[in-house]
Amino acid sequence: MDPASKKEVAVEVFPYLREYKDGTVERTAGTLVVPAGFDPQAGVESKDIVIIPETGVSARLYRRRNLPTANKSENKLPLVLYFHGGAFCISSVADPLYHNSLNILVADANIIAVSVDYRRAPEHPLPAAYEDAWAALQWVASQVDDRRHDGHEPWLKDQVDFGKVFLVGDSAGASMAHHVALRATGNVVKLLGIILINPYFWGEKAIGSEITDPVRKAMVDNWWRYVCPSKKGGDDPLINPFAEGSPSLSNLACHKILVTVAEKDILRDRGRLYYEKLVNSGWTGKAEIVETQGEDHVFHIFDPNCEKAKSLIKRLSSFINQSHL
Repeated sequence: MDPASKKEVAVEVFPYLREYKDGTVERTAGTLVVPAGFDPQAGVESKDIVIIPETGVSARLYRRRNLPTANKSENKLPLVLYFHGGAFCISSVADPLYHNSLNILVADANIIAVSVDYRRAPEHPLPAAYEDAWAALQWVASQVDDRRHDGHEPWLKDQVDFGKVFLVGDSAGASMAHHVALRATGNVVKLLGIILINPYFWGEKAIGSEITDPVRKAMVDNWWRYVCPSKKGGDDPLINPFAEGSPSLSNLACHKILVTVAEKDILRDRGRLYYEKLVNSGWTGKAEIVETQGEDHVFHIFDPNCEKAKSLIKRLSSFINQSHL
């Protein structure tokens, strides 16, 4: 008999993981990994580097293969700093689903992408992931600093237009992108925009479809309470942008925002509420929202070859490549 089967389960976080009473954690989803390298179908190459030595946080960098040297600024490419989803406790930049999704986006949008492998709960409870996301933006800012003596990352130095930096995240990663944008006022890197894909925002009081779907509401409640040791539960400002103590959305340090939601997603109404609150917050940028009918949470990652996924990727690419505001 497998010794693990004899251990007593302390917490079950369905369908992601279980934690045993001896403190060990068994993840039941998001555990597959693929190496960085060349994807011949997308024509995109990737590599892994450590970006925050103090915490060991790494990132997977992506670019089209055989890019010409961008001697002129007009030939340089937008940079996407990407935060993957996974309820803050599973998955990684090496997850085949995310690796494939980034290859597709980079190929379609012709961008440089930095996908951040932030620390996960429960080994690193929140706000560790948020701090890693902020540190990742500081690392990007350090690449602009001509006073660096330890060299720059060549994929960024040679190819990136640092006037076109975007934060992009899906699910939990979208929440992280939101918080980084709130802190980025006065940062060396000026954010052009953020994309929140099926954002993971939440709250104690049910709204919209959460009211008629108490089972999924309770499931998401359970996820959040596990990864964030807070007495405020779903009304912690880390996950509820409108809870007491949350910064005003008018402070978002970017020029434009795209929010995407999916019709069947239990998180859909939180994304809609975010968009509605944002456009009435006094924030002076341009906000857009896109809803995909008939689909559920991050469907484009699970089924990237369906027509709706291809359409969504085109929409993300268009948003990134629109003229500088």
